[in-house]
Amino acid sequence: MRELDVIIAQYQELKTQGIRCVLATVVHVDGSSYRRAGARMLVDEFGNIIGAISGGCLEGDALRKALFALDQQENKLVTYDTSDEDDAVIGTQLGCNGIIQVLFEPIDYNDGNNPCELLRTVTAQEVPMAVSVVFDLDKSQQQLGTVLVSDENNVVFGNNTPNELNKALLFKGKEAIDDGSSCFAELATEEKTYFVFIQLHQPPVKLVLVGAGNDAQILTQQAELLGWKVTVSDGRPTHANKERFVGTCQIIVTKPEETLKNITIDQRTCFVLMSHNYNYDLAVLKLLLGNSEIPYIGILGPLKKYERMLNELADEGIEVSKEDLAKIHAPVGLEIGAETPAEIGLSVLAEIQSVLTNKGARPLKQKTEPIHDIDQNQFQKITL
Repeated sequence: MRELDVIIAQYQELKTQGIRCVLATVVHVDGSSYRRAGARMLVDEFGNIIGAISGGCLEGDALRKALFALDQQENKLVTYDTSDEDDAVIGTQLGCNGIIQVLFEPIDYNDGNNPCELLRTVTAQEVPMAVSVVFDLDKSQQQLGTVLVSDENNVVFGNNTPNELNKALLFKGKEAIDDGSSCFAELATEEKTYFVFIQLHQPPVKLVLVGAGNDAQILTQQAELLGWKVTVSDGRPTHANKERFVGTCQIIVTKPEETLKNITIDQRTCFVLMSHNYNYDLAVLKLLLGNSEIPYIGILGPLKKYERMLNELADEGIEVSKEDLAKIHAPVGLEIGAETPAEIGLSVLAEIQSVLTNKGARPLKQKTEPIHDIDQNQFQKITL
């Protein structure tokens, strides 16, 4: 399960038991930080924590701030400056050199649009969603918090906000979805200035493994740790069954030409052909060619296998487009010296992640600029 799914599951359990809780959200980072804006943790009234807003350096004080917000029943914005070596609250010489804004929101179970309910709506969707969090850097002012979520069609769930603010949130939300990235905005009216974090929430990656061998078992477990939704497809019921794949993955026993009948494809659906049966893999590859939504097709095996596939496709009069050639990764995976099934799984998943995020998968030490794009941290000034 992804971290947010775990938080929502815990929220539902606390709600059932009537145990009060607070949601803490990183709403802005200026500089470096282990976790970026959008990191969350849920704190209950007994001090139990699910999720994380840092690598561990902030959680101790954040727990105290969360319980204070719970006692006050009021949203609170807290600033942590990890560049301040004399800050006794969070420790010294952390090396992060970032200013982190954390919003604490006590949860009202009687409010059907409380922050956790809105996030629960987001996790239930199969489309990108924008989560709008409104705060004020002037801590004496009201902190509106997580007010609404929306999709690209401006289908909205959330609380009532001033009309101008609501329109701006929908506009920026759609922009974040279209651009594929979260953003920050400073929305100014004649009466007030709102600071806004628009978080883009993507649905889980869908990983389809064509082949139910022993290596697929390990790859399934690794992908599920990432919170990805896994489907395993194979023609052998002796291999494709719940006894061998004990996680939450979907199991499909099918002929290769019928593989896609029970699979819904979107722009985050990735395929890895690993049946160890040349003809089976080739038959499925034919089904995938020409589908513009599929971002990634990996083929397990040596380069000669892939070259043979291309030659046979050409002999059949099937022309593989440049677009398809670009998304096919054969041999599959990054070159990390992988030998064991677990190492190969790591290589494959890392390559898929790099493709989906459009990153080069190079060592971070080769970067001359900050790890994270600092331009994305800037508040875009908008006058309402």
